[in-house]
Amino acid sequence: MDNLEKARGGRPRTFDPDRALDAAMHLFWEHGYEATSLAMLREAMELTPPQIYNAFTDKETLFRKALTRYHETEIGFALDAMSAPVPTREAIRRLLLGAAEAYSRPGKPGGCLFVSGALAASPQAQAIADELKSYRKASEAAIAQRLAKGQAVGDLPEGFSVESFAKYIAGVMNGMSIQARDGASAEELRILAQTALAALPPEEQKRGA
Repeated sequence: MDNLEKARGGRPRTFDPDRALDAAMHLFWEHGYEATSLAMLREAMELTPPQIYNAFTDKETLFRKALTRYHETEIGFALDAMSAPVPTREAIRRLLLGAAEAYSRPGKPGGCLFVSGALAASPQAQAIADELKSYRKASEAAIAQRLAKGQAVGDLPEGFSVESFAKYIAGVMNGMSIQARDGASAEELRILAQTALAALPPEEQKRGA
């Protein structure tokens, strides 16, 4: 892991921290943690090394702040889908189709930062890989929680495995992210989403139907 330069000197320029963080987030999103160099960050953030160090301490801290920024600004589609007062099938449909759109949005890197940030992390970046894993596990847990809620109200049959299906949906979304990085279009990702939705039990199997 390369630390950011800590040298100080010269008169610091004023800058917009959110704008600088967005620039760093997009670099990490596009290239991953380890492949994003200080030179790339310097150019994209339009900051000197001392400014980057003073504002963000080091590359690892900057990346963690970028993850938080990504969570705050780029996954609204998932939060909205999981909290919407709609039947479970519709919530999962919104989640997957929202991912298809978000992962292939023009002007932004393809896929999901939580998936692509450290796909091939070295031992030196294991802490970063673990952090990304925790974000993915949290997403899977949120899906399981929404499925369990649906099962409790009869949207899903009693014998339906909430945990297994949540893992399946999370895996589909991870695959969609990788496909998007490889250039898959929104329409191609929507087809994957619709295929995954077909694995949900049909409505006539709901409890009490």
